[in-house]
Amino acid sequence: MSNVNTVSAQTKKCVQTGGQAVVEVLRREGVEKTFCVPAESFLPVMDAMYDCPGIQLISTRHEGGAAFMAEAYAKASGKVGVCMATRGVGSTNLAIGIHTAFQDSTPMVALIGQVERGFRGREGFQEVDLSDFYSHITKWSVEISDPKRIPELLHRAFRVAQSGRPGPVLVSLPVDMLREQAEVVFQNQMLPSAPSPEMSQLAAANELLSGAKNPLIIVGGGVTATNSQDKLVQLSELTGVPVMTSFRRHDAFPNSHKHYAGQIGLGPHPDLLKFVKQADVILAIGMKFSQIVTQNYTLLKPETTLIHIDIDEQAIGKFYETEIGIVSDAKLAIQALAELNKDAAVSSERLLYCKNIRDVYETVSLPKKIYQDDFVNLEGLVHDLQETLPSNAILTNDAGNFSGWFQRYYQFEEPKTYFGPTSGAMGYSVPAAVGAKLAFPDRPVISIAGDGGFMMTLQELETALRYEVPIIALVINNNIYGTIRMHQEKNYPGRVIGTDLSNPDYGMLAKAFGVHGERVERNDQFIPVLQRALAAKVPTIIEVVTDPNVISVNATIDSLRKQAKSQG
Repeated sequence: MSNVNTVSAQTKKCVQTGGQAVVEVLRREGVEKTFCVPAESFLPVMDAMYDCPGIQLISTRHEGGAAFMAEAYAKASGKVGVCMATRGVGSTNLAIGIHTAFQDSTPMVALIGQVERGFRGREGFQEVDLSDFYSHITKWSVEISDPKRIPELLHRAFRVAQSGRPGPVLVSLPVDMLREQAEVVFQNQMLPSAPSPEMSQLAAANELLSGAKNPLIIVGGGVTATNSQDKLVQLSELTGVPVMTSFRRHDAFPNSHKHYAGQIGLGPHPDLLKFVKQADVILAIGMKFSQIVTQNYTLLKPETTLIHIDIDEQAIGKFYETEIGIVSDAKLAIQALAELNKDAAVSSERLLYCKNIRDVYETVSLPKKIYQDDFVNLEGLVHDLQETLPSNAILTNDAGNFSGWFQRYYQFEEPKTYFGPTSGAMGYSVPAAVGAKLAFPDRPVISIAGDGGFMMTLQELETALRYEVPIIALVINNNIYGTIRMHQEKNYPGRVIGTDLSNPDYGMLAKAFGVHGERVERNDQFIPVLQRALAAKVPTIIEVVTDPNVISVNATIDSLRKQAKSQG
């Protein structure tokens, strides 16, 4: 099908195959990259891309990797992430990334090849009812059975993915429909509007915040998605209110700022959590009060006055009683609040309050240069990583206990420098690093994963090599599924089953992949290895050998067993 009937931006009507119509919609929506494992069920779409050089097809080694790449690319670039997969088997592999996009509120459109229309409902080869299967982890799922409706429904998919609380949309495409020709009428890209705050509500919220004794601002993905970091800094300085960031949203506020008070997520320091519990007024902006953020829904006290600003009205008042709920785009609300306070004077009491919190933060969260000779001390490694990397370097974070050190100690200064799955998906970090590096090719991108998560998607290093994407993969190796071992030792001390691992020689593995590889066994080895990796023109694996007894940032296996024994 190389004789594509091309369509100019001005032309809206022409005869095309379904596959060509899909690609034309992608072009009109400004899509520059798509991620997939090639498959016959959407081959007409791939063939149409052959004649569309403006869209780069990234062929990955697993659909889960493709979805993670699309999700991270969307976070980094600010565009809609697009991934493709085949019916049944491929689409279910894609699900982990779609679920991540749903929980992270990341705009994504997933295009899934589907069984021929005449075979639907007969348990055709690899048939899955995709709309039903994905209905609860997407904003919308739809099957297009008529090629004439591709522009209508696919343009709509992009609008839904970006509007309100962003998220994934799944579009099912029967393969025979993609081959069929039809007269199609295209639309132009239409970006969603951003809701403004209702000013009387905002004024009331500002009055509560101004009169508070121990106020606190907690921010999340709505701030990072709208690039509102600078405006948030201005608001915090004008009001004298300290800022905390929600789970894996560290880069929403510069961590070196005197008003930054730390993150609320997995493993926050108890000395910082007490400030949330003591707050009399909390202003939450663009965030969800999830199980992780609220420490199993125990964090906020009933007497705390809560003001919640979010683009999704369903998020407001969902878990906690809310004094004032405002449906608004985060950036517009922050700007309006800053304007209300432009002439305000910050009291000496408020400045002292901010300083006290910041002093505690610096005591527990600034990394120290702690070195070991037998294993790598992760706090010391974070210190050296911080000292060596530029402030615009991007870290992609896998799930696992190893991440506690990076979440507590690494200081994020610039927006779009930290990408981690709030879904807790293992295997995210390596493909996410590829997606982020494709969005920001001139910035260092560091994947950080445990040996368990790294081994789930390490095959995407070949993708990185093939597309000349020189990411750096730190593998924190303790030969354990660390998070599960921690819970195992807490609840069933000494009864180890299923959590011990063995690992390959990562240096030989790197050589087999054709990438650079090194091993770090002591802290004093790390900086030279990292510098060589930053200079490399190919992807790099850096194996970091850690003490398996040090199971988390707060505990060792020995201490957990001792605690369990003392409790009977």
